[in-house]
Amino acid sequence: MTSYVIPAHDIVGLPVAGTSDLFPVRRVYCVGRNYAGHAREMGSDPEREPPFFFCKPGDAQAVVPAAPNRVLELPYPPLTNNLHYECELVVAIGRGGANIAVEDAASHIFGYAVGFDMTRRDLQFKMRDAGRPWEIGKAFDFSAPIGLIHRAEEAGDINHAAIQLDVDGVTKQSSTISHLIWSISETIANLSTLFTLAPGDLIFSGTPEGVGAVVRGNVLEGKVDGLSPITVKLV
Repeated sequence: MTSYVIPAHDIVGLPVAGTSDLFPVRRVYCVGRNYAGHAREMGSDPEREPPFFFCKPGDAQAVVPAAPNRVLELPYPPLTNNLHYECELVVAIGRGGANIAVEDAASHIFGYAVGFDMTRRDLQFKMRDAGRPWEIGKAFDFSAPIGLIHRAEEAGDINHAAIQLDVDGVTKQSSTISHLIWSISETIANLSTLFTLAPGDLIFSGTPEGVGAVVRGNVLEGKVDGLSPITVKLV
């Protein structure tokens, strides 16, 4: 048995609907500005911008399982005065590959979940304006709460599902997955030209318009039709 010089890191496991099994998280990829309305509210032209990607850590400090029918208490992160929610459909990869064809991409999907791409917007913009990477705005501790994973064959017509986020019972984001600029299959195909995808990878597919700031005490509920919703309270 291999001996490590320090304790080995735990693998984050996300619950899978209908089983006691866990989905082991490897990498977490995120698609930037993949809804036209959100691209516009961020000051970009969605008709001219090809898909781009950034990453979040796949470890237990960043990826937080959000159990169904429970409120996950999420710490408000340090060094920000402008924490934003971004509700997204998360795609769980079950079969890896590189240079995956669009028409074959769906066969690489294990399932789907609802997730929040929490963002320290002030720090993200500070880095953006300085021409520096976004990590401190996107990849901080507890930045990726994710709900129950549903197998692809049990998720219904996910490509036309409604997506919604409410803050304290008031709807802030409302759209459908069909409004993605780059579809799920196109996103997988494009991402696989940049990285060799592997089982355990997660892809945050993009967020609709309506993002905004939240404060301690706010309760966020994210929904995608056919999937278990997640509820988060900032503390």
